[in-house]
Amino acid sequence: MSRAILIVLDSVGCGGAADAHLYGDAGADTLGHIAEACAAGRGDRAGLRAGPLALPHLDALGLGLACESSTGRLPPGLSRPAAPRGLYGHAVETAFGKDTPSGHWELAGAPAAFAWGYFPDTRPCFPPELVAALVREGGLPGILGDRHASGTQIIEEFGEEHLRSGAPIVYTSVDSVLQIAAHETAFGLERLYDLCRIARRLCDPLKIGRVIARPFEGAHAGDFRRTPRRKDFAIPPPDGSILQRAAEAGRAVFSIGKIGDIFAHRFTGEEFKGASNMQHVDLTLDALRRAPDGAFLFVNLVDFDTEFGHRRDVPGYAACLEQFDARWRDLEAALRPGDLLILAADHGNDPTWRGTDHTREHVPVLGFGPGLAPRAIGRRASFADVGATLAAHLGLPPTVKGDNFLIQRVSLRSHSPR
Repeated sequence: MSRAILIVLDSVGCGGAADAHLYGDAGADTLGHIAEACAAGRGDRAGLRAGPLALPHLDALGLGLACESSTGRLPPGLSRPAAPRGLYGHAVETAFGKDTPSGHWELAGAPAAFAWGYFPDTRPCFPPELVAALVREGGLPGILGDRHASGTQIIEEFGEEHLRSGAPIVYTSVDSVLQIAAHETAFGLERLYDLCRIARRLCDPLKIGRVIARPFEGAHAGDFRRTPRRKDFAIPPPDGSILQRAAEAGRAVFSIGKIGDIFAHRFTGEEFKGASNMQHVDLTLDALRRAPDGAFLFVNLVDFDTEFGHRRDVPGYAACLEQFDARWRDLEAALRPGDLLILAADHGNDPTWRGTDHTREHVPVLGFGPGLAPRAIGRRASFADVGATLAAHLGLPPTVKGDNFLIQRVSLRSHSPR
């Protein structure tokens, strides 16, 4: 028996979604636009990086070919290797939205079957009855914010008032999310988590995907910094995911990064969370050293999204991609014969795009394992094919949705996403 590893490069989309116009994202292309910006010198930053996007290991697996299969364009700096080292293609999201939970759930083989709830871009944006209940049950003097906002900007704007009043900063975005920012010491971390649990229950009837605790530190504007002790409180995922299949079969499950939060800690096995992508790679390598045959590892690398995509930071995003690429050899060396590792993403977050939110895109899918024959897997009609393939590889019952691309022949022609 062998092991299966799914690493989600959070927000590393590859453009091309046919329904992107419904989300205001027609033309968004996270990888393609980063590569173009780097080739034009707009990805340079002194002391960080310079020049064309350099991802030699991912490119050798077939990343450039995956991007080309999605958009018809080969991003600058990537190539068409004569002998790719992995499986390569792209996948289409079938669930509505462009959120982290829906993307991960579908990757795990259990797409959301309902429409997400969203808060309007108004001021205030939250229903008065929701705010009243949150204030009452949380014992709060009130809330600050109550609108769509960038997390770093709204903390800068209201942080000092929060320290004076004790009222938390509550805000949202175009995603299905309610976020609560509070000072880690003055307000209290556990109190913030408890408040988010109250908000999670209040948001369940509204089908809001996540309530996120956003602790920060600092004494005044210009000094505030978000800490790594963020915590997501997700709506419970659908049944039938690979996590559920593995746990019910008694397999060892390792969840690294925010996977536990995304899946509401259901069937997530041993959970490990660090403060950065590189710490999560280290945790993955440690888990691989002790994971038995038949184990499933589910990993999220969130820095691409939170640190650089939402902040529209092209050089930072490019450097983050290159940093991960440099760790590929470590991951490859940790694999045993029979292991299957799949790299994918959950949505896009084009740092050249307007606004600060996720972008509706296809995602690249790269597969690698010792002895696995490289080939094109083409256009996958659902992210769920990833979970279905990994479940089949582990000899588990099928996930509720998805097709196994290790055995199926697929068309390389373009189709609509639904």
